[in-house]
Amino acid sequence: MKVEVAHLTSGKYAKLAKCSPDTALRDIRELMEYGILRQGESGVRSTSYEMIHFLE
Repeated sequence: MKVEVAHLTSGKYAKLAKCSPDTALRDIRELMEYGILRQGESGVRSTSYEMIHFLE
């Protein structure tokens, strides 16, 4: 089984979802509660989030 990790920032999410940065953070927190996203390693400039895909 191959694992693919996608990296996402709140700014990228806000652009994709066409929402405000505050809404993006709320959405990301909710996705983390559901186990869809997890917080990645802290970067110098911003926090990134990871979504894991399991590929067969």
